[in-house]
Amino acid sequence: MSFVTAIKSNPTLKRLTHWSILIPNQARPRLWIKWFVNPFVHHRGKNSCIRRRTRLDVVPWSKFSLGDASTIEDFSAVNNGVGDVIIGNRTRIGLSNTIIGPVTIGDDVRLAQNVVLSGLNHNYEGIESPIHEQGVSTKPIVIESESWIGANVVIVPGVTIGKHSIVAAGSVVTKSMPPYSVIVGNPAKVLKQYNPETQLWEKTI
Repeated sequence: MSFVTAIKSNPTLKRLTHWSILIPNQARPRLWIKWFVNPFVHHRGKNSCIRRRTRLDVVPWSKFSLGDASTIEDFSAVNNGVGDVIIGNRTRIGLSNTIIGPVTIGDDVRLAQNVVLSGLNHNYEGIESPIHEQGVSTKPIVIESESWIGANVVIVPGVTIGKHSIVAAGSVVTKSMPPYSVIVGNPAKVLKQYNPETQLWEKTI
């Protein structure tokens, strides 16, 4: 039996390990995890930048990767507690973004201000206990390469934004969108899409 399997199979040992990694009643790792563990298990690409005021709540049991020449701007929060957060090359995460895994962001992507990408939902099945005690479910979010996500956009679990697409400011995206699309509204719809045969952007609604 491996060490990790032993921890998972023993409730007492699992609780103790969890306590040693995370601050109780918070989603933040302890300083010793940030300083002495995460730098060795997570990937930071060449010339990447995480601004000083970023809240990087990443734990060692899930992946966190920031690609070459990519930036996470100030006041953003990144959390991989329930799913990997993978960010590609030459991508910029704008001011005050919230990214909760599982989330995969491709190369040359731009997220404007106050964007929320959350691959996590809180379960809500029973009325006998508070919602926060009912666990969570996850579905991965994927932002494909060369896309631009406007300010104040919300993207919910399970959504894929196709390559080279734009999501207009203030949109709430509740379903996956095809590549080369202009996406607007709440709930968001494809306003127009690039037609490779005519080489034109054509309206769809």
